[in-house]
Amino acid sequence: MIVVAGEALIDLVPQGPGALAALRPALGGGPYNTAVALGRLGSPTAFCSRTSDDAFGAALLDGLRRAGVDVSGVQRGPEPTTLAVATIDAAGSAAYSFYVDGTADRLFTAPAALPAGTRAVSFGTCSLVLEPGASAYEELMRTAAGQGVFTALDPNIRAGLIPDADAYRERFEGWLPSVTLLKLSAEDAAWLGGTPREWLAAGPAAVVVTRGGEGLTVFTRDGEEHSVPGEKVDVVDTIGAGDTVNAALLHGLAVRDALSPEALAALGTEGWTRLLRFAARAAAITCSRAGAEPPFAAELGEPTGL
Repeated sequence: MIVVAGEALIDLVPQGPGALAALRPALGGGPYNTAVALGRLGSPTAFCSRTSDDAFGAALLDGLRRAGVDVSGVQRGPEPTTLAVATIDAAGSAAYSFYVDGTADRLFTAPAALPAGTRAVSFGTCSLVLEPGASAYEELMRTAAGQGVFTALDPNIRAGLIPDADAYRERFEGWLPSVTLLKLSAEDAAWLGGTPREWLAAGPAAVVVTRGGEGLTVFTRDGEEHSVPGEKVDVVDTIGAGDTVNAALLHGLAVRDALSPEALAALGTEGWTRLLRFAARAAAITCSRAGAEPPFAAELGEPTGL
C-alpha cells in the first residue's frame, strides 16, 4: 500500500483567454492527482486527507474510487471545498490563485495509525502550508519516518499561499531528515534556494529534479547523477504533470521492491535511467490532454514499460 497524504480540491480551469473566460471545474490538488495516477498505474493506494461533505467533496471521493484508491481513511467535514483558479499561458503552463479560508482540508488531523501494509507515504503541496492541517501532516511525516516507512516529498511551491518565505524554507529544511525521496521542479529548487547536494546531506537518499520538457535528473547520496530527456509531445497544458512524475516514481520503485534507502542506492545507472524514462513518458501523456488526466498502466506498456 502506498499512502498519499494531502489536499483534494477543485481546479477551476479557464476555457478560453482573458480574465472572464468560462471556468470548468476539475478534480485536483497535487496529492489528489498523485493518488489518482498511482491508482491508474495499478499500485494499491490509499488517500489520507479531509474533504468536505459538499457536492465537490463527494465528486473528489468518487474520482478516487474510480481510480481504485482506498478512501476509507478520508476524514469528512461540513466546511467548503478548497478552490484553485488556474490561468494557462501560451505554452500551456498553469498558475493558480487559491480560495482556502475555512475549507475542509485545512482541518485535517493526524490519524492514529497508517493503514496496514503501508510501504510508502507521499506528502506535498498546499497541505504542508495551510495551518492547522500543515502541522498534522508534518506530524504524520515524522511518525512514518520514525517507523521506517519510505517517505516522499514534493514541496510543489505555491508562493501565493506562503506568507513568510524564510519561515517556510526553514521548515522545509526541518522536514528533510524525515524524507527518503525528494522530488521537486527546477523552479521550486530556485525558490527554495538550496542545491540537491545540500538537501541530500540533510537526509534524503535521492533527489529528483524535473525540468519540464527538458527532462529529469536524479542526484543520489553516493554522488551519482543521472538524467533523461523529456518526451516530445504536443502540450495541451501541464496540470498534473509533476504529480504524475511523483506517482510514476513511487509505482516504479514499488514494482522493483525498491522502497528503501538501501534499494535506492542499489538502483545504479540502468535502474535510475529506466525509472526516469518511465516517469517522463507518463508526464508527457498527462501534458497531452487537458487537466490532470494521468495515464493508465496500459498506455505505458506495463509491465515492460519499466
